[in-house]
Amino acid sequence: MKRASLYSGLILLAALWGLLLPFADRASFTIHMIAHMGVVAGAAPLIAIGLSGTRLDLPARWPWFSPIVASIVELVAVWIWHIPALRAFSESSPLIAVLEQLTFLVAGLALWLSCLGGLEAGRDGRRMAGAVGLLLTSMHMTLLGALLALSPRALYGGSEVSCFGIPLAPIVDQQAGGVIMLLVGAAVYLAGGVSLLAMTLNSGIPQASRRRG
Repeated sequence: MKRASLYSGLILLAALWGLLLPFADRASFTIHMIAHMGVVAGAAPLIAIGLSGTRLDLPARWPWFSPIVASIVELVAVWIWHIPALRAFSESSPLIAVLEQLTFLVAGLALWLSCLGGLEAGRDGRRMAGAVGLLLTSMHMTLLGALLALSPRALYGGSEVSCFGIPLAPIVDQQAGGVIMLLVGAAVYLAGGVSLLAMTLNSGIPQASRRRG
């Protein structure tokens, strides 16, 4: 299970970085958002599942790096890289684009691994903190996605772009990217947070039953 998740995450990452970004129109915000969500909400959780419990399970070594801290790190990374000036800089410079993608991967992997990994001792507390961290991330993803989708003017670019061969005006391209963030990013983090919360509550049921017995 863990090995399959790790390989699946790495294959997805290779497809995004090796096929999508090099050959698609990087000026398209929709393409950017597909890659972004694919990294943080697709590849990162799969890789985190594969790394949990191994020597690369960093939260087991650094218990202070909690899901709440990781969620704040990802919030800062996501919002900074969507500042229009930095977005334009990333589109014009392959080196900055690589830095951007690495930032998304590290921030996403840190959050998911802090939620899914760590020592067995205190696992329920970490899961509860992970549920809070993922729900907070879902909220800020929802907010940013809504702002982008509902903005009355284009914040990124000023000319028509090509999204998988379909010409899009800048505002339409931005709105499509915002919708992708809403549908994929917000939903995945919400589902992850609810799942961790359910696991925490279920793990406490047998203990409560034994106490009553």
